[in-house]
Amino acid sequence: MRKLIETVRNIYKIEELRNRILYTLGILLIYRLGAYVVLPGIDPHQLSALQQQGSSGLMGLLNMFSGGAFSNASIFALGIMPYISASIVIQLLGMAIPYFQKLQREGESGRRKINQITRYLTVIIVALQAPAYIANAVSRLPAGAIIPFDPTVTTPPFFFWFSSTVILISGTLFIMWLGEKITDKGIGNGISLIIMIGIIARLPSSLVQEFVSKMGPLGGGLVYFLLELVILIFVILFTILLVQGTRRVPVQYAKRIVGNKQYGGVRQYLPLKVNAAGVMPIIFAQAIMFLPITLIGFAKSDSLSGIGAAFANINGFWYNFTYFIMIILFTYFYTAITINPNQMADDLKKNGGFIPGVKPGKKTAEYLDNILSRITLPGSIFLGFIAIMPAFARLAGVSTAFSYFYGGTSLLILVGVVLDTLQQIESYLLMRHYDGLTKSGRIKGRSGFSM
Repeated sequence: MRKLIETVRNIYKIEELRNRILYTLGILLIYRLGAYVVLPGIDPHQLSALQQQGSSGLMGLLNMFSGGAFSNASIFALGIMPYISASIVIQLLGMAIPYFQKLQREGESGRRKINQITRYLTVIIVALQAPAYIANAVSRLPAGAIIPFDPTVTTPPFFFWFSSTVILISGTLFIMWLGEKITDKGIGNGISLIIMIGIIARLPSSLVQEFVSKMGPLGGGLVYFLLELVILIFVILFTILLVQGTRRVPVQYAKRIVGNKQYGGVRQYLPLKVNAAGVMPIIFAQAIMFLPITLIGFAKSDSLSGIGAAFANINGFWYNFTYFIMIILFTYFYTAITINPNQMADDLKKNGGFIPGVKPGKKTAEYLDNILSRITLPGSIFLGFIAIMPAFARLAGVSTAFSYFYGGTSLLILVGVVLDTLQQIESYLLMRHYDGLTKSGRIKGRSGFSM
């Protein structure tokens, strides 16, 4: 406790760090307030049906990522997810299209162009999603909840559709701007922090609801609730180990004498992450697993409907088994396209480095590739296990809202962003010769999801 108090004092003493943290908290407060500003033309007192829809299933997941803005019919209802989708598309294009590969190699100027293209693509995605969200709200909300607030009018006027679409697009763009401001003038990655704060915002209400349900006549009592918390803490610690896990490969640098000075001749370590793909395999697999849910409505035969229904059951065996296998495959795929052993071997050779006992060049690339293949297997299995943990939690009696914190994308984002932010704070402390946040003075950042 004394260590924590002393660390907080040291943070307050560093004016730049203090101002950055306060700036970040202020921006996040603006985002949270915006999540409760209802779209003009919607009666905020008649949102119960939309809020019920956002409490479970796919809509519940989207509602959690938006911090409740989805079920509040807020101006931030679509949240930052369209930007995330655009970022994923641009990453995939960078692997296949030479133009984007060229931009990635151009440094800062190329990064600015990619960011601009990502913004344009985000506008297109939001422009497609906004009418769908409005149509869903119109179908869910009771008669008279939408302008002109007349129960006899079943179709809202065109102006409501147009204005709501423009506002939803502007809301997502405003969130993007808030995230960029945090990155530039605050602490941590702004977009990631916005996603994290949206997830955390749902934790208190979910925790209270879980406590109330467990204290009910059929809930199991206080002991069962405490057992759930212990398991949750264990899963969080397990996720931290997965995010921070590395395999260190020793690298020796050859001695070079230039004039009267000697360079090299030291041994360092090349850290290879166990989970180099981060959260991306879960995102890819989750996007594909949503397809059967869409196909159910178009199915003509009973057999196809049955298959679609089996995969639409997020608690079912076949859904989670397929989900688990796809995460393993996508982990290998994403690791292979993001980490190039040949490039690593060439960089080592150019800098006079080599792995003891391994010839430089092709043999080094093969050695690194073998290590990556071996450590990716347990990393992918652990990642798949974390992804399906919410299903086990629901089967054990945990409520749907609270089960999302037992694994999946939400838990990985929470752990990764917290570690990344703490790492930046610790860097400020160590630069000013203060003790870090841990005794070792080293907090490893996350390995995957950054915008």
